[in-house]
Amino acid sequence: MREFIVEADGGSRGNPGPAGYGAVVLDAATGETLAEHAEYLGVATNNVAEYRGLLAGLRAAHALDPSAAVHVRMDSKLVVEQMSGRWKIKHPDLKPLATAAAREFPADRVTYEWIPRERNKHADRLANEAMDAGARGEQWSGPSLDTSGSPSGGPVPGTDTYGTNTYVSSASGGPASADTGAGADVRAARAAAGGGAASGAGGGPGPDAAVATPGWAPADLGAPATFVLLRHGETPLTPQKRFSGSGGTDPSLSGVGREQAEKVAAALARRGTIQAVVSSPLARTRETAGVVAARLGLDVTVEEGLRETDFGAWEGLTFGEVRERYPDDLNAWLASPDAEPTGGGESFEATAVRIAATRDKLVAAHAGRTVLLVTHVTPIKTFVQLALGAPPESLFRMELSAASLSAVAYYADGNASVRLFNDTSHLR
Repeated sequence: MREFIVEADGGSRGNPGPAGYGAVVLDAATGETLAEHAEYLGVATNNVAEYRGLLAGLRAAHALDPSAAVHVRMDSKLVVEQMSGRWKIKHPDLKPLATAAAREFPADRVTYEWIPRERNKHADRLANEAMDAGARGEQWSGPSLDTSGSPSGGPVPGTDTYGTNTYVSSASGGPASADTGAGADVRAARAAAGGGAASGAGGGPGPDAAVATPGWAPADLGAPATFVLLRHGETPLTPQKRFSGSGGTDPSLSGVGREQAEKVAAALARRGTIQAVVSSPLARTRETAGVVAARLGLDVTVEEGLRETDFGAWEGLTFGEVRERYPDDLNAWLASPDAEPTGGGESFEATAVRIAATRDKLVAAHAGRTVLLVTHVTPIKTFVQLALGAPPESLFRMELSAASLSAVAYYADGNASVRLFNDTSHLR
């Protein structure tokens, strides 16, 4: 039986962004290059490009000898683990590509191996040549086989555009290709060193997480769950800087707040990436979420865990009024995350435990999706604090404006990436 080696790679300069793939078929006995193929895909994600490269390589090998055995080598951990049956394929845009790839050869004649990026230079070069040609308005030309039956490489609907760092790193610390960012390399190094997600209830890796090994972490963990964190619009209490938590009067939006909600709705509609809307149960967040969801054509799901901290007897008071009436309690609250506001309010530590549990619940429910969470100052700051692994006192060092947008992405290995914080450009 003849044996082939297929090496494939794909990249996206933006994820999603201008994308392309490369594939090469080698004679397993001699190492001779038998076929090369590359293609510019237009706008697509990194994972789609990787799967397109695999499919093109398998089809090229099948055209050479449909009775051959094939050994696939790729630097995409996601594709290798999914095609080997060890990881589930959750993203709807990858399932048809994986199914098409599996049909090219019987399963007992195809094996998969993950290789570091520097051992996949041939396919990587072809992918980058295809992307370069696409940038010039050309198609890659070379000694390619006809794989015109491959699926279209259009953009994945609703894919996140809050940041461009794909979770891909170079094994052994070598230079990453064009679709990676420095932030991805740092996350990978941290994962390899044993640093997972920030502390909090249930913060460990999920069942599909890759196991970190010495050196760089495995490449390409797939599309993250991305939470776009929207603070509600102004209420009558907001410009007065009064404590307004979950135990107060539950104010609605002011006229300014409703105008802010309309502006953020228009901005998110233009961006076109939000796939679900989840809101705190309080009136100001539900009202903000309703304006945005109506513009996006989505429903609002209410999540109790996204409510604001309960500030006890401080509800409705300014900071100065609290200092005047409850100086000792305020000093204790500022000094320790375990301290509660006067009258049995909620401590920052209790809030962090609640937000961590809510985070894990929503990450599990929305893996690979971009979700708008409409919530409050303390929950948003806590999401960011936990993602960064920052100390609790960092909450006092963050400024968060009404109707601002922040974003955190959560990867399959438990790591998180803060992509945006306190963006108010849509209000200007």
